[in-house]
Amino acid sequence: MNEVQPALVRNGRPGRGTPRAHWILAAVVVGLLAVGCGSGGSAAPAARTRAYFIAADEMSWNYAPAGRNMLTDEPFDATANKYVQAGPERIGATHTKCLYHGYTDATFTHQLPRPADEQYLGLLGPVIRAQVGDTITVTFRNNCSFPASIHAHGVFYDKKDEGAPYNDGRTGTDKAGDAVAPHQHYTYTWQVPERAGPGPMDGSSVMWMYHSHTDEVPDVFSGLMGPIEITARGKARPDGSPNDVDREIFALFMVLDENTSHYLEAQRAALAKPPAADNAEFQESNKMHSINGYVYGNGPLITMHQGERVRWYVMSMGNEVDLHTPHWHGNTVIANGMRTDTVNLLPATMVVADMVPDNPGIWLFHCHVSDHITAGMQTRYQVLPPVQPGSR
Repeated sequence: MNEVQPALVRNGRPGRGTPRAHWILAAVVVGLLAVGCGSGGSAAPAARTRAYFIAADEMSWNYAPAGRNMLTDEPFDATANKYVQAGPERIGATHTKCLYHGYTDATFTHQLPRPADEQYLGLLGPVIRAQVGDTITVTFRNNCSFPASIHAHGVFYDKKDEGAPYNDGRTGTDKAGDAVAPHQHYTYTWQVPERAGPGPMDGSSVMWMYHSHTDEVPDVFSGLMGPIEITARGKARPDGSPNDVDREIFALFMVLDENTSHYLEAQRAALAKPPAADNAEFQESNKMHSINGYVYGNGPLITMHQGERVRWYVMSMGNEVDLHTPHWHGNTVIANGMRTDTVNLLPATMVVADMVPDNPGIWLFHCHVSDHITAGMQTRYQVLPPVQPGSR
């Protein structure tokens, strides 16, 4: 807020107690009210519409593309092979998925490439960013073989843009976004009011998520999930990310139960010796304990620099087994106003944690639930030396 006191100084002397000074004070107060006392005397940032073009695409997804345990730098052992080794009766590490991808425009001709420092996002959909006051439009094309949608958490939407079919009194075109048929498209419009942005105990940005809610359980286990980031009004860069953060990391901790995917039965039937669908060992082999869709450290290395302001956004989806405790080795974070190195997640929960890494090296980042560790829910992050001034 602008200081009032300088307006009360005339010729270098305080003017308190004089009628002229009172008039000046009143004029300053009226002027501040006109522009908004909370805006520092400047106009609020202009609201904008942020347009995204997202398709659901079918593809083969490899949970272990390196073909070895990258945490030990050794071949997979017997425990890991229970999940990743293919065979006459096992699907192995590669499963058919339906994933959200970003595109340049509504023709859906050119998929947006992910930059090198975002490759770690894996099977997550593109990050949708906005600041408070904005409008988000998402033009969605369904290229998968089953009806799907995009349902957003946190933001404000009309019923027609909820993306979730149930008995809510709507009919006809008001339900078009609930279940977008294969090869069809729909445009969702979401508003970003104050209640979608940071609260009193939050930093400059918060995390929400989006996912398909047409047949939610198999839709999500088939891979249709992504993050939303909302930044406080006036604190966003042009792309919507917070201007007081140097590096952002998004991480999904989830046991992706492929037994519940839309594609499981076709993959099971294609095996040389298909086991019964309810075979316990077969079902266990399809439960991929992953971070962003990678097991046993097979995801691209997450990197940051010593001294950077790093914001971690962690989330989970899934079943009762999806109680996760993401833990950072080597560095600490502040989450919910408390210093810690471990946070708690349940399905459809999200936690924001701030880190200023001071300890260089390659560090473990993993779920601390014991059987999740042995099943591969682990990855690594690297803290590089500080960025030299002028090198950005």
